[in-house]
Amino acid sequence: MQELFDGFWINLGVDVARATTPPRLQPGIGLRPGEPNHPAASYVPILYAALYESVAAHSRLGLNVAADVGHYEREILAAAAERLEGLPVLFVGVHCPLETIMERRRAAGAERYAIAAEDEPVPPPVLRWQHEVHGEWAYDLELDTSRLTPSECAAAIAERLRGSPPTAFARLAR
Repeated sequence: MQELFDGFWINLGVDVARATTPPRLQPGIGLRPGEPNHPAASYVPILYAALYESVAAHSRLGLNVAADVGHYEREILAAAAERLEGLPVLFVGVHCPLETIMERRRAAGAERYAIAAEDEPVPPPVLRWQHEVHGEWAYDLELDTSRLTPSECAAAIAERLRGSPPTAFARLAR
């Protein structure tokens, strides 16, 4: 998006948030569901709040923001929607089959992600994330990254931005 879209686009997603999180609280907002005893668990809501306050501040100053994050807790997502109320938000669901995700994780390496060999079961944290990350909320646009290239995803987002005003994220605040 930063390369293909007109205007100035800021990325304030999970990787940026993780880079600013102290090592003892890693992975910060990237914490998977089902880890309530993790040192970061009690900080996750405030870390999301801070991220979305930053997104709102950038947007109010006239900057375009891409925030690539995953959500599995409705309360955190609803709070994010309240923080961004009145701002233009296109809520995009990014999907990918589990097999493709595991292939990509193996290619990236075990030092970065939880992985399993092709003949081994998928690690439970990965299964939990896949099961819970999309909740039961509606999106303005859904993309399958196993079928679309990053450029094709960006083109679909650009096309959707030219369409009717998005409404999915605002409905989450209610």
